[in-house]
Amino acid sequence: MSNSRRDFLKKASLAGAAAMAAPELVSASAKNDDYLPDDGIGKTFLFQGDSITDGGRSYDKDWNHVYGQGYAYLITARINFDYPGRDYQFFNRGISGNTVNDLASRWQKDTLDIKPDVLSILIGINDVHRVIMQGHKATADDFGNAYDRLLTQTKAALPDVKLIMLEPFILPVGMVSKNPELWTTEVQKRQVIVKSLASKFNAIFVPLQEVFNKALQKANAEHWIWDGVHPMPAGHELIAREWMKAVKKLY
Repeated sequence: MSNSRRDFLKKASLAGAAAMAAPELVSASAKNDDYLPDDGIGKTFLFQGDSITDGGRSYDKDWNHVYGQGYAYLITARINFDYPGRDYQFFNRGISGNTVNDLASRWQKDTLDIKPDVLSILIGINDVHRVIMQGHKATADDFGNAYDRLLTQTKAALPDVKLIMLEPFILPVGMVSKNPELWTTEVQKRQVIVKSLASKFNAIFVPLQEVFNKALQKANAEHWIWDGVHPMPAGHELIAREWMKAVKKLY
């Protein structure tokens, strides 16, 4: 037997002995990681938004694709794997191209009727896209007022719902790189609004712009977001990790 193998087995044996000698340490560690509830709270999770949430999902009951291929899928897979004995249900109702007004037009059927315990919303980038790329006259205040009405309606119908509000984000690549100053100005206006509404409605706010900016220290923008708006796989993983960290605050 090689020295390295002996060292490995010796260390493994010592670790096992330590765990047996101090089981409370092991259980305490597990408890700290167990950030989702055992008391029946938060059984139904709903992801709402635009194409970033949609993630190419199917619109039927094909379990291969019903959650899409983005951050909502990653979160669903992770929680279902970590807590197989719990009765959690997940729904993805993101629709590509949606603005906040598009959400409002389908809110009853696609949100309120589902009666989620936890409602996660990522919206705003299409509101900016339509202003910059399509010449729409909707302002940031219009966005904020529509979002406010949506959340007011939600809390009236579902007073105990736990809200998670994700910050819209961009990186200077693709269509954004053609006019980064205007994109940044318009997106920042809506980022401020989303954060303010999260405070008003006692929601968990998930900041994403700063973490995407910091990610540029590890790889170029195209590694995270291919067109300035839509995440690459690494970008979806980044969102999922930030979401999971934020959810800990709920419980």
